[in-house]
Amino acid sequence: MEIQRKDIRSLSKEQLREFFTLHQQAAFRGNQVYDWLWSKKCTSFDDFTNLSKDLRAFLKEHFVIQPIRVDQMQRSNDGTIKNAVKLHDGLVVESVLIPTETRTTACVSSQVGCSLDCNFCATAQLKRMRNLEPGEIFDQVVAIDQESRLYFNRPLSNIVFMGMGEPLMNYPNVMKAIDRITAADGLGMSAKRITISTSGIPKMIKKMADDGVKCKLAVSLHSAVESTRNQIMPFSKNFPLTELRDSLQYWYQKTKSKITYEYVVWKGINDTPEAINALVKFCKHVPCKVNIIEYNPIDNGIFQQADDAILEQYVETLKQIQVVAKVRRSRGKDIDAACGQLANKSK
Repeated sequence: MEIQRKDIRSLSKEQLREFFTLHQQAAFRGNQVYDWLWSKKCTSFDDFTNLSKDLRAFLKEHFVIQPIRVDQMQRSNDGTIKNAVKLHDGLVVESVLIPTETRTTACVSSQVGCSLDCNFCATAQLKRMRNLEPGEIFDQVVAIDQESRLYFNRPLSNIVFMGMGEPLMNYPNVMKAIDRITAADGLGMSAKRITISTSGIPKMIKKMADDGVKCKLAVSLHSAVESTRNQIMPFSKNFPLTELRDSLQYWYQKTKSKITYEYVVWKGINDTPEAINALVKFCKHVPCKVNIIEYNPIDNGIFQQADDAILEQYVETLKQIQVVAKVRRSRGKDIDAACGQLANKSK
C-alpha cells in the first residue's frame, strides 16, 4: 500500500529542517529546499539542482508538490486577464489580473466555490468544494505576476482577496499564503499592498486585529439596513450589523487602519434616501472610505444596476460627512471577470 505523500509546501522551514535531521541529513538541507520552493518558486524536485539526485529521489518518496496550472487564459477588451486555474485534483478556480496605467492588481481566490450565499454573486451559487491550500493561493499570485511582466512590462503591485470564496472562512491558509507573499524569501510584497475583502465575519475580523495582520481590510456591506442586507446576503442574519460594527471598531482601535466598504447599488433595493442615510450613519462609527461599485449582472435578472444619478447621490451625501466615496466601474465584464461574476464558466 502506497504511503500518502504530503505536499511539501505545507511544511515550515523549521519543520523541513527537523525532517532532514530526523533522517540523518544536515539540517541546512531544509533551508535549501525552502528556498527552492518559495524564493525560486520551483514546482518540481528535479529543479533542486544543489541537491544530489539521490536526495531528490528521497524527497519524491516522501512528498509531492502540487502546483496550479493556468488551464485557460482570457483577455478582455480593456486589458483585464482572467485565468481558469486547474488544481491538482482537477477542480478549477478563477483569478484575475486588473491593469491600470499605474498599477497591476491580482484578484485571487481562496476557496473552490464559496461558503456564503449572497444572492447577487455568481460564485455564491457554486457549492463550496474545499479551501485552497497556501501554495495554491501563492501560485495564483506568481502566475499573475508573470503575466503582468509579460504583457504590461511591470511587476504585480497589489493583491485583493476578492476572487472566489470568503477568505476569512479559510483564515489559516490565507494567512500562511500572505506570509509567503510578503516574506523577504518569498515574493517580498508589502502587506499594505494586500487587501482582504470579507462579507463580514465579526469574530474573524477581531482575530485579524488580535493577530496583528498588516493587510488592508475591505467589507462587502451593500446595505446598512438590517432587513435589506439579510435579503441580499442571507448568511448575514447570523452576523447582525451591530456585531459587524463592533468588530470594525475593534479592528480600527487595534490597527489604526481605515476600512473600505464595498457597496453595490441596485434598482429598487438600496437606491432610496433611507438606504443612503443608513450608510451615512454606519460610516460615522469608524474611519472609512466607500467604493460604490457598478453591478455586474449574473443572468438571473433579479438585480439591476441603479441609475447613475443615485450613485452620485451616494457619493455627494457621503462627502458631506467627509467620507471619501468613489464610483468604481468594473473591468473585464466581457469575459465575466468583474466583481461577482467568477463562476467557472470555463469549466
